[in-house]
Order: sequence, then structure tokens, then C-alpha cells
Amino acid sequence: MTIGVLALQGDFREHLLALAELGVLARPVRRVEELDTVHALVVPGGESTAISKLAVDFGLAGPIRERIAAGMPAYGSCAGMIMLGAEVLDGRPDQVTFGGVDMVVRRNAFGRQIDSFETDVELDGIGEFRTVFIRAPWAETVGPDVEVIGRIKGGRADGRIVAVRQGRVMATAFHPEVTGDLRVHQTFVDLARGYLDQ
Repeated sequence: MTIGVLALQGDFREHLLALAELGVLARPVRRVEELDTVHALVVPGGESTAISKLAVDFGLAGPIRERIAAGMPAYGSCAGMIMLGAEVLDGRPDQVTFGGVDMVVRRNAFGRQIDSFETDVELDGIGEFRTVFIRAPWAETVGPDVEVIGRIKGGRADGRIVAVRQGRVMATAFHPEVTGDLRVHQTFVDLARGYLDQ
């Protein structure tokens, strides 16, 4: 199994390193030909409007959307969560997403860069996880087929949805790739392998 990491903008290198630490063959994806060689895709954190624009400019937006709709496993962190949503609040009018999760995502939901923070979140199937939120989104609403696997506890954002799964697609509002804790990546690798082995 080869997992691609969308490498147009953002912290794709950290995802590549995390996957490599797990012994997974991972490669950057910047062109359609590279997308065609991978079995699953990670969409990294970064700036969702820039990722959206570059995906269109590089001719990747449509092909990624089609691959995910056809069943390719995908995982997105922070901006990647926005890109995997069905609808974006507080985005640009021309912003496109790849879809995959029936959710409405709010950009910069927790505030600006200065409002970045760390906290522990209980993730279903993983356990307590130290999370890093940097200009992070949250899922404002989710459809009936979406499994909520993590919520913020306490503070003004109490109860907000920050981790989801729908079928072969996972998304988190936080950045596990910068923590050194590989359990979220391992969960996605196991998810992808499970579907590919069917």
C-alpha cells in the first residue's frame, strides 16, 4: 500500500515523516499522475484557501474528489478537515472542497494564530490524545452517517466536534503530525489497509 500526501502547501513533510515512522510507503502528490499511483491520500494542515486554489490550478481538485467518491481512503488534518467537508463556512466564495465527509466545517473556528492551543481530547478507538490546534476549524454540523470520534471538553468550545469519520474518510481539526504521537496516523493506516484488503 502506498499513501500519498497532498504536497501543494502546508505541513505535508510532517505527515510524510509520520507515515515513514510507521513503516508505510508514502510519497508526495502534486500531479494527477502521482495521485494515480497511490491507494490512499492524506490532506495536510496549512491554508485551506491556498490548498483549494492550488488543487484547481494543478488540475487535482476534480480527480481527488472523484477518487474519494469512488472509495479511496483519505485523512485530513486541520485545513485537510476543511478540504474533506461538504461545505465551508467563513471560506472564500470560490473555495472548493474534495468532499468525503457529510459535514459543514467552520474555518478559523477557534480564532486567529494567537489563539492556538493544546488540550487533551478523548478519541474513540484511540484514547486520550494531546492535540495541537492552530487556527483550527471545527465541524459545525454533521450528517447522519458521520461518526463523531472527538469533541472538545470544557471552555467556550465545549462539545465542538474536532474529529470525525465517515466510511473510508477521517478528519481531525488538530495536527497529530506535529505531536510525535502516531496513533491517529496508525488508525488511518489500519483503516486504509482494511478497505484495500477487501
